[in-house]
Amino acid sequence: MHWLFGDQLGPHFLTPGEGGPGRGTPLLMIEARSVFRRRRFHRAKAHLVLSAMRHRAAELGDRVTYVRADTYREGLARAAGDRPVTVHHPTSYAAARLVRSLPQVTVGPARGFLVPVDDFAAWAGGRGGERLRQEDFYRWVRRTHDLLMDGDAPAGDRWNLDHDNRRPPPREASTLPVPAPYRPREDEIDDEVRHDLDRWAEDGDVSFVGRDAPRAFPADRAEARAALKRFLTHRLTTFGPYEDAVLAADPVMSHSLLSSSLNLGLLDPAECVERAEAEWRAGRAPLNSVEGFVRQIAGWREYVWQLYWYFGEDYRRSNVLRHTAPLPGWWNELDADAVQARCLRTVLAQVRDTGWTHHIPRLMILGSHALQRGWDPAAVTDWFHRCFVDGYDWVMVPNVVGMSQYADGGRMTTKPYTSGGAYVHRMSDLCGPCRYRPGDRTGEHACPYTAGYWSFLDRHRERLGHNHRTARPVRGLERLGDLGELRRQERARGDAPP
Repeated sequence: MHWLFGDQLGPHFLTPGEGGPGRGTPLLMIEARSVFRRRRFHRAKAHLVLSAMRHRAAELGDRVTYVRADTYREGLARAAGDRPVTVHHPTSYAAARLVRSLPQVTVGPARGFLVPVDDFAAWAGGRGGERLRQEDFYRWVRRTHDLLMDGDAPAGDRWNLDHDNRRPPPREASTLPVPAPYRPREDEIDDEVRHDLDRWAEDGDVSFVGRDAPRAFPADRAEARAALKRFLTHRLTTFGPYEDAVLAADPVMSHSLLSSSLNLGLLDPAECVERAEAEWRAGRAPLNSVEGFVRQIAGWREYVWQLYWYFGEDYRRSNVLRHTAPLPGWWNELDADAVQARCLRTVLAQVRDTGWTHHIPRLMILGSHALQRGWDPAAVTDWFHRCFVDGYDWVMVPNVVGMSQYADGGRMTTKPYTSGGAYVHRMSDLCGPCRYRPGDRTGEHACPYTAGYWSFLDRHRERLGHNHRTARPVRGLERLGDLGELRRQERARGDAPP
């Protein structure tokens, strides 16, 4: 038998080859209730994962044995007994330990990524002690996979088009004038999933966060392909310029909404980047938008996957800033109504209602607030894992520990990603109606992000003063005439919702 985990659902997990099942090999899928007991997942995430698994089982028909069990071990024993089982390398350390502990299971290479883990290790080992910069890795992937290349040169003679992709949102509009993204329609499988989740919650067996709502993300290959096609045809053109912008009334902007489909294995990253490149070569999409999309998948997504395995399991416990504060209840409960700061209230409500928001709200509003407040990075990582439909261990450990919370001290990024309210004001329309003023550090209208930014620099001035990317703002602390008042204000605020 060949065992398919719930994030190995696309056809590229069934092709023959190293670690792949032969034609006609019986397949096994296990829906383990214990997964949902261990963490308090967002209701939308639990629904999407179960719906995707059950849709795939329906597609595979008699070829698959679909087991609903309490644990993976129980399901494997019931379905396979002592029969030999193969499986592609799982996407978490916990799952990898599990399959390696099972004597009848043979583990093959991972699929669903562009670069084999051993190839990345060889590339990283050849760096001679240099920092493993994402930009260097991205260029290596572009060369080795011939992505957006004109011979030996990058298309357009530039590797990085970020300069063209950091526009603030158009001030005259509350939404981008682009066609809506693909949204699926629920079916009888979704009805069954909703019924089961309701029953589990009523029985007290499982608890969720967030709100139940119609499924908003693809749960099968056909839906994922339709979502990719709609993005490439109608939304890719405007993706690049505004990929870092935020509008309160338009949480999706021109984003592809494909991360959950990629992370469930419904889409292969190669097909996404190759089809995007084809749009540019056919003259249907500008290079800056295509390069921005390719960078997100072949650059950042691939880089995060590789670092998860390269840095090792102890990486998740990194905490060089010694942040230990627990997550407050209003944050854990996604209680956006308790928050007065409009930017945080808006984004937390998006997470509560959909289990998704794009990368800038994740990094510069949610992650930045957690960093400024000194919350335990392991708890913040777990929160992102549980509350986002595209959140998996391999996704969130590097993204949160390394980039968002700077808990690794710079192994992954060169500086902490946090800012005052001025950045949020420049890149969004969230500050105008807010009771707080982005320019105020102290007083009745002090912006929690502006105050939090300077307080963060003050607490960590010794470390950050020696970082060339943060040394200048740290020196600026000496010019703050209200530093004493800022310290008193931040101590009094504690972890109350801003």
